[in-house]
Order: sequence, then C-alpha cells, then structure tokens
Amino acid sequence: MAGGRLFGCEISAVREIIPIRRATRLPGAPGFVVGLINLRGMVVTVVDLVRRFGGAGADPVDGSIIVVDFGTRAVGLAVDAMRDVQGVVARAVDTGSAATAGLPASVVRGMAESSEGLVTLLDIGAVLKQVMSSAEGES
Repeated sequence: MAGGRLFGCEISAVREIIPIRRATRLPGAPGFVVGLINLRGMVVTVVDLVRRFGGAGADPVDGSIIVVDFGTRAVGLAVDAMRDVQGVVARAVDTGSAATAGLPASVVRGMAESSEGLVTLLDIGAVLKQVMSSAEGES
C-alpha cells in the first residue's frame, strides 16, 4: 500500500521485505530518494514510492521497504504497508482510467481484484527505470 492505494507486483521481482528504517540522506538527491541504508553489508538506495507518485511520503514508523534487484544493485522501495502475498489474475486496464491516475502508463501492468479491493499491478522494472532516470535528471 502506498499513498492509500493498493499496489502489487510479481513476487519474482522482490528480494526481501524489511521494516522501514532510517536512511542516510544524499545531498542534492531529489525528495523522493530517501537515502542509503546498510543491509547486511550491502548499500541499498531507498526510494519513497509514495512520494514519487505524488503522495506525502511513506509511513516513517509502520512502513516497509521492499528490496528489489535493479541490474547489478539492490534498490529499496519505501511503502506505507505490506499486506500479503496473493495469487491474482491480472486484467488489462485502460491507461486513461482512474486506476492509473497519477501514474505513468508505462509502469502499470494491469489491475486485479484482491480480498482488500482493486490492486494496481506495477511493472517493477519499468518503475525503477522511470524513478532512476528521474533521479539522475533532477540531481
């Protein structure tokens, strides 16, 4: 969950999920780049997915960091909450629909129904490409 919306992704994209933690801020980084964390000796850049998609920011107390692989490095995506792992059937979505409002169409893979409501399925690779190219352009 990020910014009050339910998001999902393929489980194969996720390396691990950890509780949110304090990050070392990077001078000159865009506001949506939380900073760096040390995860068992590995430096991980953390991006606030909520802030990147126009929200106020991930919950700094009860949030989670979803660690995913991006090329040869790991990147953390800060979110408000993690729900659970569910099998869902994706359905195509009109990229002009309310479900994709505020999101670049290239990052939305489809929609799915879950026990908690409608889930926007994200293409994590596309999200990271978009986020990282924005970060490089803003710094």
